[in-house]
Amino acid sequence: MYEIKENRRKLNDGTEITTYARDVYSANILEVEAGTTGFMGGDTGHGGRTYFSIKDAGSTDIDINVIRDRYGDAEGFEVVLGGDCELETMIRALKFITKVLEEESEEVYD
Repeated sequence: MYEIKENRRKLNDGTEITTYARDVYSANILEVEAGTTGFMGGDTGHGGRTYFSIKDAGSTDIDINVIRDRYGDAEGFEVVLGGDCELETMIRALKFITKVLEEESEEVYD
């Protein structure tokens, strides 16, 4: 079993949310954190806020690039991993993020 830490995080727009964090261990270590206000019935002006973070905490072969539009605004990101343990820990990290967001939103749309 692993320890899950409950945190409070203030987003760039001033919204405060509860997040949940854990470490994912193998030959590398990832720190994972996720949280959401859940659905609030709107777009970015009136809707919920969602946050997640995946951070190298030791020996992770990871490269992350922000994908920008022609105006320099972020429109996505890409992640490149090297190694079998990185694949294993990333799968576990993404499963944790999915679980937190599903449980905190209390609704899932497929």
